[in-house]
Amino acid sequence: MQDKPATEVRTTCPYCGVGCGVLARVAADGQIAVRGDPDHPANVGKLCSKGMALGETMGIEGRLLEPEIGGQPASWAAALDLVADKFTETIAQHGPDAVAFYVSGQLLTEDYYVANKLMKGFVGSGNIDTNSRLCMASSVAGHRRAFGEDVVPGTYEDLEEADLVVLVGSNTAWCHPILYQRLLAARSERGTKVIVIDPRRTATVEECDLHLQIDPGTDVLLFNGLLAHLEAAGRIDRPFVSAFTTGFEDAVSVARAEVSSLEHVALACGLSVAELRHFYELFAAKERTVTVYSQGVNQSAHGTDKVNAIINCHLATDRIGRPGMGPFSVTGQPNAMGGREVGGLANQLAAHMDFNAADIERVSRFWNAPDIARKPGLKAVDMFDAVARGSIKALWIMGTNPAVSMPDAGAVRKALNSCAFVVVSDVTRTDTTRYADVLLPAAGWGEKDGTVTNSERRVSRQRPFMPAPGEARADWRIIRDVAHRMGHGEAFAYAGPADIFREHAALSTFENDGARLFDIGDVADISNSRYETFAPRHWPMARTGAPRARLLGDGRFPTADGRARFVAVRHAGVALATSQARPIGLNSGRLRDQWHTMTRTGHVPRLASNAPEPSLEIAPSDAAAYGLVDGDLAEIASAFGTARAKIRITADQKPGTAFLPMHWSGQFAANAGAGSLFAPVVDPVSGQPELKHVPVRISREAVAWSGLLITRRDIRPVGFVHWSRHKVEGGWVYELCGTELADQGILLASGLLDPVGHAQMVEYADRRGYGYRAAAIDEDGALKEALFVAPSRQLPSRDWLLSLLATRTQLSLADRLALLSGRSPVPMPAAGRIICACFNVGENQIAEAVARGSATVDEIGRNLQAGTNCGSCRSEIRKFLHEDRLQAAE
Repeated sequence: MQDKPATEVRTTCPYCGVGCGVLARVAADGQIAVRGDPDHPANVGKLCSKGMALGETMGIEGRLLEPEIGGQPASWAAALDLVADKFTETIAQHGPDAVAFYVSGQLLTEDYYVANKLMKGFVGSGNIDTNSRLCMASSVAGHRRAFGEDVVPGTYEDLEEADLVVLVGSNTAWCHPILYQRLLAARSERGTKVIVIDPRRTATVEECDLHLQIDPGTDVLLFNGLLAHLEAAGRIDRPFVSAFTTGFEDAVSVARAEVSSLEHVALACGLSVAELRHFYELFAAKERTVTVYSQGVNQSAHGTDKVNAIINCHLATDRIGRPGMGPFSVTGQPNAMGGREVGGLANQLAAHMDFNAADIERVSRFWNAPDIARKPGLKAVDMFDAVARGSIKALWIMGTNPAVSMPDAGAVRKALNSCAFVVVSDVTRTDTTRYADVLLPAAGWGEKDGTVTNSERRVSRQRPFMPAPGEARADWRIIRDVAHRMGHGEAFAYAGPADIFREHAALSTFENDGARLFDIGDVADISNSRYETFAPRHWPMARTGAPRARLLGDGRFPTADGRARFVAVRHAGVALATSQARPIGLNSGRLRDQWHTMTRTGHVPRLASNAPEPSLEIAPSDAAAYGLVDGDLAEIASAFGTARAKIRITADQKPGTAFLPMHWSGQFAANAGAGSLFAPVVDPVSGQPELKHVPVRISREAVAWSGLLITRRDIRPVGFVHWSRHKVEGGWVYELCGTELADQGILLASGLLDPVGHAQMVEYADRRGYGYRAAAIDEDGALKEALFVAPSRQLPSRDWLLSLLATRTQLSLADRLALLSGRSPVPMPAAGRIICACFNVGENQIAEAVARGSATVDEIGRNLQAGTNCGSCRSEIRKFLHEDRLQAAE
């Protein structure tokens, strides 16, 4: 009998807020294949490098497979009983505000809904917040101030219908590459102008018409200047402003007062007058204008004011909610929007309702929850401060890693360590799970069943296509079972996610006379079968009225008087200024192929190869001033902590600034996390922390020796000044270094080799104590691991050794003799650092194609496929071509 052919399951990508559709298939041998869903309107078949590698993240290696209590295996019954008992006891002794949930944009909407209902409705505290607080809370606050509700007015199609797209604080090419490709297609086909506003020269800048490399913290002044210019140029839509808005005169008078001249704005923002004028004139001339903004705007101590400064310019010109125009917040988390819908933020109730008397009473009646929370809870930074003070005594963390991602992460780790009772639900071990008194194994992507909402308000299904491993369970089920044990079983009688979705939809339309735009009442009675086949749809999905993809274009706003509100905002600069002691402003953000703290992407070799170790990007002039060269190990010190990373000198950085990626956790490097450096300073309106600027001092570490360990084993080195690791085919590569004498370094490094499990070991030690080389060969005659220690910058090439580790080839005599040199006894091709992760194309392959005559990015794409999928590697390919032309001209 033949095996039944594998069927593809329609689901949704678990990474950024673009919300791409994915087709996933599990073959008879267990191999997982993914491809973009050509019928999903967000991506129309395209996936980025991370999305294409989703199948490679599905192994059970490292997965949590059973509950643990105190680090020891336990039954689900025992673990859930303990969680319920501890939370119940804490509430009884100290009140409901002594407990808290810290949840995640990785949760599905149904998971989020049940968690929010339990905490706010039945524990009676507002203390549930989400890591999305670090992502888009300032957008939420800005929307609510301007529109009366958290509403993104536009759709992705607006990027394709606009004549001008302004990207503010958004490295769209790397962070939302599918949207960026849609934008570039529009630029090519209809001449859309693209302006990038960013202190860094990112990959997004490579294909834009104008880059405004503003100084950090000057966004409000820049857009106040634009508002003043629009008024002076006669571009204000006075009839619209008069009929549909309030507060314009206050907003524009503040803007005029701050903007004495174009020259003043240019000088304060670090721009030339010519480029500033060009931006202002383009914005004034192009009615079809979309302003896309992301973390560079939101992650600021003044992020809400930045959002409103942008929205003010769109309201003033009536460029909102119509084709090709509007302010557009793009989110970093896959279900940040879904969390916003169900009240996952501490300062909101479910279904876009607020902590006012009418909404509290309404939700209380709907849930039959007389003890509902009656005031907002603690936002993320305040929540962990309360944990540190001891006022929060029981904390449940779901699907996130605050020990790495929060600002002042060292203080967060101390708080977790001191907390009386910590529960963590996750799919794998992280820096945070080590603090768990109870550890609960959660279902991961590919096993979860529910819905997510993307950045354009489109609700899509995430469907399971494989069973959860071991004893892992869905988050909603874990929360439901704790609610039952706490005595709330009747209110949490859910048999599956469809039950939760129906209740969520019913609440959205409950006593909603149109005052709240979030209304999905049309699916409040959805059947289980229709839920299974639910196709992606924008909200609102009201029971009455025609479906609407775009919102607010009719001039009606969900405010008390039906008018939009201008918000007068003032330039405030950065929260913490640089000084002589800390002269560099540090920025942080994402890399192209990595996600959050790398719990998934860090285990995929082709995603790790492009940026295999933590690096600090710094301008050439700053590097010269501090005596730094490429590859130096540097200590980065702020007032809140320290980190170490290798120096990367690049003209993409503006002098006086530096950039450290956000991703490296203690699972992948020693003390390289950006979170430890940033200040716990928050926006006073949104509570979102400042993660884009902190003053630091950068100093060179006097590295005496470097080490390279190539091994099959998954280990955590100790005793080194710095180490980092990245996944390769067949194992791991560890980069090591030390400042002690070379022979001490050899002793430390040589202790890393596995003393058992191999048939032969060859080694060499320099008699002067400056070098050490060793290799272990297994019983089958294949390379098991190799270790090299040498004075700094004198390590051998690794390409051949990595190929031996990947293939587990039986070594010939010539191979064995060559092992300690690190060089193949015969010439061998090497792909080099991966440039195109979608198709696994390395820099050496691209260099060879250039040498053979490929002269454009498109020609390289035709020859190697590189750059032809998500396009996020096109900027690096272009740099290859540029460098080749420079060399040819010399």
